[in-house]
Amino acid sequence: MTPGRPVLVVTDMQNGFIREQSAHIIPVVADLVRRWQETGGDILFTRYLNYPGSPFERFFDWKRLRSSPDIDLIPELLPYVDHGVTLEKRIYSPFTPEGIALFKQRGWEEFYFCGIATESCVLKGAVDAFEHDFTPWLIADASASHAGTEAHRAGLLVARRFIGPRQVVDLRDIPDHLLSPG
Repeated sequence: MTPGRPVLVVTDMQNGFIREQSAHIIPVVADLVRRWQETGGDILFTRYLNYPGSPFERFFDWKRLRSSPDIDLIPELLPYVDHGVTLEKRIYSPFTPEGIALFKQRGWEEFYFCGIATESCVLKGAVDAFEHDFTPWLIADASASHAGTEAHRAGLLVARRFIGPRQVVDLRDIPDHLLSPG
């Protein structure tokens, strides 16, 4: 852990969220995680866990992501998980009481968000970081929606309105020192 260094938040890259519409970011995120870790950067992997009676079940009639293999992180990220931190959550955002305590403990104040789904969990994490007076970045080309391109674009549009147009970036915009050793 490097004080003051940003954390990469890999949002809900779980088997249950991978669909044809989101699968294209698997190699992108795996490469980003590999490069981030090679520079000694901190990584937070989030995992959403659904439960009986959840708002997702009550309002969407959605009962997935309750057990393995749906809740498991995708195999492409498993080589990196032991060198990061994994946070389980039952809401969209990593800003749970446990998450906030972890952020304070680690001294994380700048967050780079990627993963699934742009218009919900990725967006909500970035907005919550903004509202907690942290610096949020949403990596557009390392995020996707299992609901398709239209939902992804909608998430980016809303993110620009919520956290600022310059806070939505592409991989090429990430400072070199965060992705290149030395």
